Amino acid sequence: MYSLARPLLFCLDAERAHTLGLAALETAYRTGLNPLLAVKPKPLPTKAFGISFPNPVGCAAGLDKNGEHIDALMALGFGFVEIGTVTPRPQEGNPKPRMFRLKEEMGIINRLGFNNHGVDALVRNVERSKREGILGINIGKNKDTPNERAIDDYLHCLERVYDYADYITVNISSPNTQGLRDLQGEEALRVFVNELRAAQEDLAAVRGHRVPMLVKIAPDLSEAEIEGIAGVFNAAKLDGVIAGNTTVDRSMLGPNPIAGQVGGLSGKPLYEKATHTLRRLRLHLDNTIPIIGVGGITEGADALGKVSAGASLVQIYTGFIYRGPELIGECVNAMHRRRLGAG
Repeated sequence: MYSLARPLLFCLDAERAHTLGLAALETAYRTGLNPLLAVKPKPLPTKAFGISFPNPVGCAAGLDKNGEHIDALMALGFGFVEIGTVTPRPQEGNPKPRMFRLKEEMGIINRLGFNNHGVDALVRNVERSKREGILGINIGKNKDTPNERAIDDYLHCLERVYDYADYITVNISSPNTQGLRDLQGEEALRVFVNELRAAQEDLAAVRGHRVPMLVKIAPDLSEAEIEGIAGVFNAAKLDGVIAGNTTVDRSMLGPNPIAGQVGGLSGKPLYEKATHTLRRLRLHLDNTIPIIGVGGITEGADALGKVSAGASLVQIYTGFIYRGPELIGECVNAMHRRRLGAG
């Protein structure tokens, strides 16, 4: 069914198609037509961050920023769904148009800028959902919050979503909020992560349960930066890392008028760069800290490549836009075959 709908959606502006595609997915879920979209993959239990996942293939943050389609996405067979990025206050994001397809390359450039309805609206949506699966919530800062006060935004969101998330992701790597990536600098990151870790443990003591916290990093990092970041995470005993976000690099693209658009590049062109960052991070990171590999997965072999590079779990987003729900099962089946072969 998705193969029939995609040409129609791709005739529309990318952001409008995104909205309509999610609305159609929601309608299919509510009318019981989900089986026409995808066959749920066989279970492939995977444990990470102290959580038992039904399978290791997740939906990356950004697809459902406000948590409006949690149940519909979970019904497709994802092993986990991550919603957000959400900020303390609602914000419009950057001016439109701000999302552009590179169809031949199976890529997307976006400069959305954390457009979302705010953390309170997201929490209300989570409360209304059945949530029959593992839910991650991705948190960020408002655009007009200066970096020296960024921690306040993250602490606010951490506390607000704590009781609703199976894990929480701290996003400091989007290229579309000015200055956000400066928080990845080793010294700034150490102070930032230590404050968040302290708040996480305080919340665990007060609420009576501990929610794992992950940090999402960029693929545009040097070897020295990766080593420094890994050292901070090791010292803080972080629960996990997501590697990585979109890239500002365009060197992997050929001549294409869209390539000059400002924003983060995702999809197939990102695969090698993101996987290299994952591999180098795994080298420096303690083995006790799992990594979710994301960036450029468009087929089952790509998911295996992330695992070979050191990922415990993977996430898809742009590949899902191009391939549809069948990509979930394809990735899970490839990982099934790998596990059987290893066994």
